[in-house]
Amino acid sequence: MKKKYNIQLVLLILIGLFSFNNGLLYAQKKVKKNKVRIKAQYINEINGDKYIVVKASSKIKRKIQKINGADLTVYTILNDEKHKLGQVTTNVEGEGIFTLSNKPNFKPDSTETYTILVEFKGNEQFKKAKKKIKFKNAFITSKVFEKDSINYITATLTDPNIGPLNEQLLEVRIKRLINPLPVGEGTYTTDESGSVTVPIEADVPGVDGILTLEVVLADSDEYGTVISQVSAPVGIPIVHESTFDERTLWSPRNKTPLFLLIFPNLLIFGIWGLIIYLISNLFKITKS
Repeated sequence: MKKKYNIQLVLLILIGLFSFNNGLLYAQKKVKKNKVRIKAQYINEINGDKYIVVKASSKIKRKIQKINGADLTVYTILNDEKHKLGQVTTNVEGEGIFTLSNKPNFKPDSTETYTILVEFKGNEQFKKAKKKIKFKNAFITSKVFEKDSINYITATLTDPNIGPLNEQLLEVRIKRLINPLPVGEGTYTTDESGSVTVPIEADVPGVDGILTLEVVLADSDEYGTVISQVSAPVGIPIVHESTFDERTLWSPRNKTPLFLLIFPNLLIFGIWGLIIYLISNLFKITKS
């Protein structure tokens, strides 16, 4: 009898250990979270906004997926202290834009360097993550001028603490609705004075002949992305060929062509007139 009880006790212990191990395995599977990768890019629009573009992604089942709805907190670090600037939530593309302009704590350190920290606090599916970027402010001044009947755009890249920046790649392009149009080779290297001068093609169309030209320092490790815009009447005026306000088949309902209003109505009235005439004759026949 005692042996029987011993066997039952051993079985209970084995069952308990098996259940405990299964519980541990289940808990480990349950708490496994995916790593998050955060990217941040500083954008400096001359005479415009300063902002950062943040992106959040994760490798799930061997595929990089964009994270929608991730709440990211943005801080500035000054004298080894964190100052919260605000929050941004990623969209369906895993991106978010956080404006830095008019933020009182957005200040540089003694070397005129800005430090931004983007943090993700994590959730049930993703682990915590953070990304720190450092950058300085650079400026681009650009203008359009004419020489020997040829239009040019000239731009100068400067650091307010160093002066002109040479050997830097600047993109020169024309702003378009979807993708910008490169001017000439598209990318040019600044000279000793931090400048580039590029001729503008004479056959580019624009509304009323006005083109918006952009000079861009793109993805600089030290200055981020700097964009300068200048508009000038250096394009070919677009001929307005819209027939929206005319009476055409593709115009709005209130601009229906007259022949579509007159002829169908004449046919309708004619058919109804014939029907009424036949009915009146039938009444005359029945009375006679």
